[in-house]
Amino acid sequence: MTLYTWRHPKPMATDGRCIGQSDVAVDKRKLKRLAHRIERFVRRHQLPKVIWVSPLQRSFKVGQILAQRGFACHVAPEINFGQWDGQDWAQIAKQEIDDWCANFAHFAPDGGESLQQLFERVENWLSDMAAQNSGQKPVLAVGHAGWITAAKMIDAGQNIPKIVADWPVSVAYGERQDLPFLF
Repeated sequence: MTLYTWRHPKPMATDGRCIGQSDVAVDKRKLKRLAHRIERFVRRHQLPKVIWVSPLQRSFKVGQILAQRGFACHVAPEINFGQWDGQDWAQIAKQEIDDWCANFAHFAPDGGESLQQLFERVENWLSDMAAQNSGQKPVLAVGHAGWITAAKMIDAGQNIPKIVADWPVSVAYGERQDLPFLF
């Protein structure tokens, strides 16, 4: 199964903030541009018009535009940073950040999920997608940096990072990743 996944467009007014499930706005033109690129890609490669998105507007609204153009649109959740979500990184207590860095794979902010939990959720979703179509049909998604990074690491057979320095650079906004999962 090949997963074609695009990172959502850059949201507005989020620099310096911890963003996971915060529902932040994106310029409508950027949403339409990404939807158009996905539609062209699907048409060029004769792929099924089925897309997975998160329930957050920076991803969901791309799915809505594609649904108006004949796509089936399905929703899957994004990482939960709990009480950190939406805060300026500078406002999060230094001790909490230190605790996260000291236990990168397993620390979860209050009310949030750990990196381990994110990886398990992503891997389960990928396995479900492969099982639903016998691993034959490609799957398309518009996702978020953490989710896409987890999927890339799972695809590469990499372990969950134990330290912050092992977390790879995020995919750029609007960029596509092609991941050929073998289940």
